[in-house]
Amino acid sequence: MLTEKQKELLLFIHDRMQERGVPPSFDEMKDALDLKSKSGIHRLITALVERGFIRRLPHRARAIEVIKLPENSLTPIAAVEPRPRSGFQPSVIEGSGPPRANVAPPPSHIIDARTVSIPVMGRIAAGTPISAIQNHTHDIACPPDLLTNGEHFALEVKGDSMIEAGIHDGDTVIIRRCDSAENGDIVVALVEKEEATLKRLRKKGSTIALEAANPEFKTRIFGPDQVDIQGRLVGLMRRY
Repeated sequence: MLTEKQKELLLFIHDRMQERGVPPSFDEMKDALDLKSKSGIHRLITALVERGFIRRLPHRARAIEVIKLPENSLTPIAAVEPRPRSGFQPSVIEGSGPPRANVAPPPSHIIDARTVSIPVMGRIAAGTPISAIQNHTHDIACPPDLLTNGEHFALEVKGDSMIEAGIHDGDTVIIRRCDSAENGDIVVALVEKEEATLKRLRKKGSTIALEAANPEFKTRIFGPDQVDIQGRLVGLMRRY
């Protein structure tokens, strides 16, 4: 049994996907339901997930699959794969998470004793975050001493918000996939399930700060339920 708000949100998501082929943003959901904050949308979506009406597609922003509708509504529907927003290329991201939904990143494999191939999952702009879109663009050969235990992927850096940490525009960062990090680590962080960025993690009491390494960029403060860690920086490659 759904509440009126849960049903209203479910039908709104379904109608928007049928109309545009892409789920609405959290701001659009908030406005459509006349809610004051996006935290209410998060709670409604969590409830719909728990009740089996929708499914979140992992590691992608604005990726929701509608599994079924209420009995007095339409019949169950097939998933609609979200499309990139107009004006964006899937391989150009300001802050990307790991790989595409339902598709594990290609595994790293040893090329020879000196190099390991790892997947490049797009571009992350070290600056003001935008919606996270992921795409396996190509593989790169990486020295094995840059890698740690676990699964790794690479992101191309765009922007200069982390320049004082030695991360420059055009660099390739090596990320170890994980969902937690220590205070002071540089991480790929997904904010509000919608936008991602490369920043230094600072934990302050019950809040999380995403800190740039450039005085021209402000530190952003969030609650613990607003930020998901997608991976931790373990290495960097640069071409001259």
